[in-house]
Amino acid sequence: MRRQKYLTISAMIAYITFINMFIPLSTDLYLPALPEMGGYFSASEFLVGMTLTIFFFVFAVSMVLFGPLADKFGRRPILIFGAAIYTVASFACAVSANIYFLLAGRFFQAVGSGAVITVATALIKDCFRGRLMTKILAITQALGVVAPMVAPLIGGILLTFIDWRGSFWLLTALGAINLFVAFMFCETLPEHKRYHGGILKSLTLLLEVGRKKYFMASLIMFSILSAPYMAYLSASSFIYVEFFNLSAQEYSYFFALNSAASIAGPILYLKLKDLMTNVGLLRLTFFVAMLSGILVLSVGQTRAVMFLLAFLPFTAIGAVIRPFAMEILLLESKENVGTASSMINFVPTLFGSLGMMLGTLPWGNFIVGLSLIITVSTFLSIVLSIFIKGGNFGAARQAASNLT
Repeated sequence: MRRQKYLTISAMIAYITFINMFIPLSTDLYLPALPEMGGYFSASEFLVGMTLTIFFFVFAVSMVLFGPLADKFGRRPILIFGAAIYTVASFACAVSANIYFLLAGRFFQAVGSGAVITVATALIKDCFRGRLMTKILAITQALGVVAPMVAPLIGGILLTFIDWRGSFWLLTALGAINLFVAFMFCETLPEHKRYHGGILKSLTLLLEVGRKKYFMASLIMFSILSAPYMAYLSASSFIYVEFFNLSAQEYSYFFALNSAASIAGPILYLKLKDLMTNVGLLRLTFFVAMLSGILVLSVGQTRAVMFLLAFLPFTAIGAVIRPFAMEILLLESKENVGTASSMINFVPTLFGSLGMMLGTLPWGNFIVGLSLIITVSTFLSIVLSIFIKGGNFGAARQAASNLT
């Protein structure tokens, strides 16, 4: 690990782990308060849901843009900039007087989050090697599952003591802690390893990755399946609180139970890889996803428990598809791996933000809307998989053996 003046190895591990929690905390912490916020601002479910959609869309774009900037200017200035923007934006959200000011605050929160997460990922490679690096990656992946489970519980507890602003006050405090530690952080990217070309030229690497037909078609196919879960994320509080008349605290329990299904995802993926081919696993994914969409429509409206059980299969198969997609796409990436990785993160987040927007459209019945999103997304992925298998991708056709 590159020497740090103020932070020990353990402190660095804790810090990287902490900043990797920012995204699930920034989205899931205030989910139980969404219905209350709609009433407070006299805003529609769609506008309130846009506080999630705009965050994810801007976050996706920020991740792509800050990657080259962190390689050019170093990690520390980007980290400090991101932490400062995030903290100020969180404060702005907490004191918002109307929904549009809140949306602006969420916009800049996402900008700061994109910078922070980009640096967090780079720091793992900068600071650690071998088994320690593997351990850090495992910890951050675990938190990616645990944090969404815990955040709504915390948000629900906060609502028993304070209104919806409490979640944003907590995010402001966490942002301030991040900023404080960022100032103690010493640069990990030496001058001779930085990119010395122009900023615009570095961004053209994204275009080179975008020209890889098989890579992009496969990435889009997998990314489409991220839309339904994010639609659930934006609509779940309205479904549980307004449709099933649960309290915000009860909603947080149901949300946590659904998120818990993701924990088994990586383990289940390794088991399934030993039992079937990649194409078999892909077909299983499509079957389970379509089945979940049908169950949500047919029995999901009867009781809150039935809705939970109907959507659980999609959550579980989604946790399987993420490492599956990552493996397929990384195997296809022979060069510009860093840029390819940013695209692998960007495109699913982009489709996820679209799913969030669709989830809070004025459906009349959010459960029916969610079932349609699941069904249509799965159908589009199936069509694209057929196109990939039979399409003329030239030399990339050989790479399709990774999938089929």
